[in-house]
Amino acid sequence: MSYPHRSSDVGAHPEMGSHPEMAEMRERLERTASSGPAIAVEGLILLTGLYAAISPWVVHFSIQPAITVNNLIVGITVGLIGLGLALAPERMFRLAWALVPLGVWLFISPWVVTLTHGARAGIVWNNCWVGAVTALLGLAAMGLTIGMARRGRR
Repeated sequence: MSYPHRSSDVGAHPEMGSHPEMAEMRERLERTASSGPAIAVEGLILLTGLYAAISPWVVHFSIQPAITVNNLIVGITVGLIGLGLALAPERMFRLAWALVPLGVWLFISPWVVTLTHGARAGIVWNNCWVGAVTALLGLAAMGLTIGMARRGRR
């Protein structure tokens, strides 16, 4: 996977485009984004988001509109972050942290979002598993970036 190396990517400081550390950072990010574990994590994030979005119809709790809309919105958000990480990791890698609170929200949402503050067992199990997987994938995506940055400094 190769990414364009334009000086306009740098933003308001065009002289930074030729800075040696910028080239090193781009190279490190490209190595990270094209590694097998990164590709696997990005794909799993996308699939987890898609499942979270359709889970109300899979687990049959779509008759409860509050939790259905919650899972649909959070699932689409997670899926879009996963898609962004896959398509433009040089711009999206900083958003990997957002998956952790989204996962925690999915985990606690059956008790917060439902009108009676208590959901059926299927909803609770579904959201606990999907939330935990989302948070762990977010931590994994962050760890890949941080781990590669630390290895690059040595």
